[in-house]
Amino acid sequence: MAGKNKLFAKHILRKIFLEDWAMKLVALIITFGLWFGVTVLSRGKQASERYSVKLNLRAADNAIVTNKSVDQVEIRVRGVDEKIEQIQSTNLAVNVDLSEFPVGDSILELTPESVSVQLPEGVKLVDLQPSRIAVSVDSFATKEIPVKPQVDGTLPVGFELYGEPVAIPANIPIQGSAKLIASVDQLQTEKISLDGRKQDFVARQIPVTSANNKVTINNTVVDVSFRIGEKRIERSFVFSVDGRSVSAAIFGPKSLVTKLKAADLIVENRKNEDGTDSVTLTLPEEIRDQIEVRRTKIN
Repeated sequence: MAGKNKLFAKHILRKIFLEDWAMKLVALIITFGLWFGVTVLSRGKQASERYSVKLNLRAADNAIVTNKSVDQVEIRVRGVDEKIEQIQSTNLAVNVDLSEFPVGDSILELTPESVSVQLPEGVKLVDLQPSRIAVSVDSFATKEIPVKPQVDGTLPVGFELYGEPVAIPANIPIQGSAKLIASVDQLQTEKISLDGRKQDFVARQIPVTSANNKVTINNTVVDVSFRIGEKRIERSFVFSVDGRSVSAAIFGPKSLVTKLKAADLIVENRKNEDGTDSVTLTLPEEIRDQIEVRRTKIN
């Protein structure tokens, strides 16, 4: 039985390795050729693709790009097929160095040699469209600009603002094109409501904006201080000093001014160094910081 098994095994091996060996060799060569064509040759296949990408212009440290005719350009790349398939257009950008570019309006030539694009190894940039764009470059400047608070709403009846609201800080640096900054004379806060306000208050962290959104504001918020009090009136008094008539006018909150009597005020006539007369009016100490003496006159 063992002998028969050995004979059978020899027969099988002979069939596999010795009989029809020429046909089997041809089949092996064909199989290897197909494998080589699919796995090796296809790896080096060249392809090209177009992408619409962002255009970045980098000016010198003391300059700024104020205008460009396009924000995106179309590029054409060429390289190994499998490398191109890995490219994501959202990660691409065309970068141009303008550090040697003159201030003013110019035409910029875009060529594969004059720009920089981060591409995979084995892929190169072959074309850009448009190839010529208009560019404006200006010198970079910094300037401090006053902040003007903006208000909204109305105070209750009988109350008023004492002077203009004050921004803290009162001035803010802005940066940008020298030409644009020269045209900016003030910044503005968002509107602050005065509805229901009867006393002093400070509005905190109020956003600041510019009418020209192409300038950069260094501090984007400020505090704004308000002085609010009772509506003020002006009242006139007439006195007799050393036999002469003297008139005076005071200005302050209505309730305080209307209660004042001439007897509460001290009027004095003084001689100046040049021999002329002058009159001073002194208010009661407890209201001196609330009432203003607007004028005195010897009639």
